[in-house]
Amino acid sequence: MKHIIRFVGILIFFAVLFAQTVLGAEFRINSANYDISNAIVVLSAKDTSDDKIITENIDLKKLENPTRYYFDINSAVLTMPKQDWSFQSGNLDRILINQFQNNPNIVRVVIYPKTDEVISSVQFYRLKNNIIIRFNGNDIQNNYYQHIYRDEHASSSDFYENLKVVYQGVPEKQEPSVADDIQKAFNITPAPSQPKQDETEFKKFKLNTKYYLNSVNIRPNALLLNGMGEITFEKPILLQNPSRLIYDFPNALSAQNIRNQEFQINETDKIVIGQFAINKVRAVIHTEHPENYLPVVAPDNQSLLFINPKNFNFATLIQNYGKITEYLVNEKDNYTQSLTFNFDSPIVHSIERRSNALVLTIFNAVGFDKQKFNEIIAGSFFYNARVIAVPDKAGIRIYLPLRQESLVNTYMGSDGKSVKIVLKETARSKRQLFNKPVANVPCKRILIDAGHGGTDYGAIRGDINEKDIVLDVAKLVQKDLTKLGHTVIMTREDDTYVSLQDRVDISEKENADIFISIHVNSSVKPEIEGVETHYYHQESIDLAQAVHESLITNLKSFDRGLFKSKFYVINHTTMPAILCEIGFISNEDEQKLIITDKRKKQTADAIVEGVLRYFGQE
Repeated sequence: MKHIIRFVGILIFFAVLFAQTVLGAEFRINSANYDISNAIVVLSAKDTSDDKIITENIDLKKLENPTRYYFDINSAVLTMPKQDWSFQSGNLDRILINQFQNNPNIVRVVIYPKTDEVISSVQFYRLKNNIIIRFNGNDIQNNYYQHIYRDEHASSSDFYENLKVVYQGVPEKQEPSVADDIQKAFNITPAPSQPKQDETEFKKFKLNTKYYLNSVNIRPNALLLNGMGEITFEKPILLQNPSRLIYDFPNALSAQNIRNQEFQINETDKIVIGQFAINKVRAVIHTEHPENYLPVVAPDNQSLLFINPKNFNFATLIQNYGKITEYLVNEKDNYTQSLTFNFDSPIVHSIERRSNALVLTIFNAVGFDKQKFNEIIAGSFFYNARVIAVPDKAGIRIYLPLRQESLVNTYMGSDGKSVKIVLKETARSKRQLFNKPVANVPCKRILIDAGHGGTDYGAIRGDINEKDIVLDVAKLVQKDLTKLGHTVIMTREDDTYVSLQDRVDISEKENADIFISIHVNSSVKPEIEGVETHYYHQESIDLAQAVHESLITNLKSFDRGLFKSKFYVINHTTMPAILCEIGFISNEDEQKLIITDKRKKQTADAIVEGVLRYFGQE
């Protein structure tokens, strides 16, 4: 009963609070998001008037000490906590979004740039009653991209992030803001009134749900999932006994009335919708024929239509045709590139993720220029992509071969007029992609040290021994590096005891260029997990950074960081030397992973990639 009274009290509190602040406000700003890859800020507002727009012009004003620029949004209320973002890299120091004033209601956006040149290139857009701020140049063709498909599966923890909040100080006489009141209602401590200048605080915030799935509709030879927001789906999972096709929708919430309900698609197939995790919806299609379900994305990204490609009337998907106006290839970093198709009107497309390829079909595309397309993709990650006309139908089909280690994501412009494919490769998959010859790789002498051995078991859990795990990984590293033309020296190649001094002596006698020792970690605290990389001498830092970054990127493991440690084998060697702790045998979940052949292979591949990056041979 006490909980009910408390809950009702909170509702009354919010009712009074919003009655005071929203009354008279034309617009309620309910979310603010920063797209890191595109340097775009999106302020989303729901309009409360049919004949007014959120702002006619942006009046950007400059203040000094420190240098900052701000603009106000009139007749607006911030219905979320104050946003205070600090950036460790890029051209921005900080962005602050808060309720500057009530009665009249004003939301203020303050931008702290690192240089004035940053502000000179800022562009502002309005999409309905949303404000879009773009900080980088003209390499982005659309104001904002929505994430449609992703290869990676993740748990609900994927939708939490650690943000660095720097409190700059609040004058004593300043009245509490609406954001502070809301924070108090949720028992969140607001910013201190007069903190020290260097005071920082780390908090864990839950990101907002982006999509609300509210209905499932069965149609002839089709299945429609409909909702509100921005729908994203992950690589489908195919299970047997019984046969099931699973689609996960991250950052999504399903309506209660469809949750855990069965919907009969036809005589043999059915679909069940469930809330798989706090921010993930799972759709399970029970079918013996998964090839009968091809996901088609609507131009507004509000719904997903599963069609049977064998007997579906594709003409029903086409209301207008979009002419291709541009092909673009952009490089984000050494391992990530994007391919963008721009059109003059919204398009309808399907996404099929096969084991070795991505197949993207645009049903209403016209004007494909094969010669121009081949010129654009030449020399890029997409050089072997093929575009063909859809047989007996309008549109084009993009076929992109993928390697085992490749990760692919797709995006659609917020106006529905563009599709972007983002492809991330590893050093290994890049070599496979371009078929780099091994003969041209300069030979290095690399010592691989499998920790422990013989009577020295290392860390033990039941019948699982550290010495066995690391020997398996070491042999895989040896095999791959040897194939690439390097000379690999092993301190042990079987279950043999080798003293620490003997390991050092072998590396010195063999005149190795680098020394890598492989170990499995252990702790008295079973909850501890993750990957560590250790070095001791200054000349070993670059090697440690290269290998550690590769391990974290490829294993998707918790990053415990780099450590300067006085382990014997990396202290007494004269060449760059590191010691890798590839996981915790004392953590039950991580132990189950590190003993598998798949994880051992992933670990070996990551070490090889780090070595190649260190030698500049990626």
